[in-house]
Amino acid sequence: MEALTIHALHDKLVNKEISAVELTEKFIARKDTVEPDIKAFLSDNRKNALEAAAAVDKKIAAGEAIADMAGVPGAIKDVICVAGQNTTCGSKILEHFKSPYNATVIEKLNALDYISLGKTNMDEFAMGSSTENSAYQITHNPWNLDYVPGGSSGGSAAAVAAGEAVWSLGSDTGGSIRQPAAYCGLVGLKPTYGLVSRYGLVAYGSSLDQIGPFTNDVEDCAIVLNAIAGHDAKDSTSIPQEKKDYKKALINDVKGMKIGVPEEFFVEGLDDQCRKALEEAIDTYKKLGAEIVPVKMPHMKYGLAAYYIIAPAEASSNLARYDGVGFGFRADGTDIVDMYRKTRTEGFGPEVKRRIMLGTYVLSSGYYDAYYLRAMKVRTLVKQDFDNALRTCDVLLTPTAPDTAFKIGQNDNNPLAMYLGDVCTVTLNLAGLPGISIPCGFKNGLPIGMQLIGKALDEETLLRVAYTFEQNRTDLKKPLPMGEVEL
Repeated sequence: MEALTIHALHDKLVNKEISAVELTEKFIARKDTVEPDIKAFLSDNRKNALEAAAAVDKKIAAGEAIADMAGVPGAIKDVICVAGQNTTCGSKILEHFKSPYNATVIEKLNALDYISLGKTNMDEFAMGSSTENSAYQITHNPWNLDYVPGGSSGGSAAAVAAGEAVWSLGSDTGGSIRQPAAYCGLVGLKPTYGLVSRYGLVAYGSSLDQIGPFTNDVEDCAIVLNAIAGHDAKDSTSIPQEKKDYKKALINDVKGMKIGVPEEFFVEGLDDQCRKALEEAIDTYKKLGAEIVPVKMPHMKYGLAAYYIIAPAEASSNLARYDGVGFGFRADGTDIVDMYRKTRTEGFGPEVKRRIMLGTYVLSSGYYDAYYLRAMKVRTLVKQDFDNALRTCDVLLTPTAPDTAFKIGQNDNNPLAMYLGDVCTVTLNLAGLPGISIPCGFKNGLPIGMQLIGKALDEETLLRVAYTFEQNRTDLKKPLPMGEVEL
C-alpha cells in the first residue's frame, strides 16, 4: 500500500468517509506505536490537534468548504515558532523557551485549519546533516533504524517516512530539507530564497535559510507550498509577487524541455549505484521527450568551501543573542563575563561551538578579507554559473547527496566527512535558487535522491518536471518502511 497523501485524505474528509478527529486519532496512535523507535518528535501536541480536528469536522458538517490541508495531520520542525509552544532548536540553551508569537508560515497554516502533532527533532540550531547533533535525542531512519535520517530536518523527514505525519515543515540552509528527503525517500522542496517568509524561523544563516515542505508525493508538495508561499512585510527579504496556484503546474509532460546535467556534480565520490539510478532517471526523461543538455559549472568545486565560511559567519552573528540575559538557559557566574562564558559553554553543543568559532574567526580583524570577503566573491561566481546554465536549460538534474544514508555514529569524529556530504546541496542556497529532491531508486534498501534545480521563482517548472518523473516511474513506489496507518 502506498503512503497516504494530503490530496487523498482531503477527498476522504470531504466525502465523509472519515472524520478529521478519527484521522487525527489514528495518527496519534501510530505516533505512540513507532515513536519509541524513530524519536522524530520533541513535543506532543495531541490536545490542540484534536481540538483543531473537531473544528474542521464542524465546518464539514455545516457544508462549508475546507482547505486542501485542513484536518490532515502534519508536524513542524522545532526551529519554527509556534505561539505558546516550546521552540528549542534542538538546543539545551532554549530548553524551556516558549515562543510568544507565531511564525508567518504558522499564521498562514492556521488560516487553513492545519493540524500539527508536535515539533520535530533537529540538529542543534540546524547545524548538521544527520540529526545526531540534537541536545535531546538521535532520530532514526525509518528505512533502517541503524541509519541516520539526514539533517538538519531529520525529525521532520523521519516523521513523514514513518507514517507519523502526512506532511511536515523543515528549513534548508545548505540542504537540510533536500538531503533528509533523499535519505528518507520523500519529496523535499527548498523554495526560492524570499518566496516563503522567514519571520519566526530561528536564524542560522540569514542569507541562506528557507522554510519548505516534506511530503509523500509531488502533488502534496505543491499543496503545502500553496499554503506557505507569499509576500510578508515582516520579512525584509520576502519577495513581493502575485499569489500562484502551484497545483496548476502538475502537468505530466516534459516534451521539448531542456534538462541540464552539470558534469561537476557527477564526479569522483558519487556512489556507483546512485550514479546508475540517476543515469536511469536521465534515460526516463529522454524517453519522455526531454532534451538532455550537458553543462559546465566550473566554480561549483569552490561552493562547499565558500558555504562553510559564509554560513558559520552568519551563525556567529545570529547566535550572539544567546547570552543568558534576555531569554533561554542561564548559568550562574561570578560576574557577567563568567556568566556569558558558562551559559554558552553549557548551553551549546560541540558542533554549534565549532561553527561559532569558525565564523568568529573568519569575521575577525585581519582575516575578514582573506576568508569572508573572498567567499562572498565565490558566491557571486557560483550564482553566475547557475545563471549561465539555466539560460539554456529549463532545470538542472544532479544527485541530492553523493550516497545514501550512513550509519548512526559513522562520522562522529569526522566533521569533514559530514560537511562533504553537503557538496550537492549547498550551492543552491548560495545562489538562492529553488531545488527539489525526489526518490529515484534504492541501494541496499535505502532510498536514493535526485535533485532538480530551477530558476528563481520558477517552482512551477520544477514541480512539473518532478511530477512527470514521479508519474512515469511508478516502479519506484514502495510502501512506507514501517507499514501504513490503517484507516
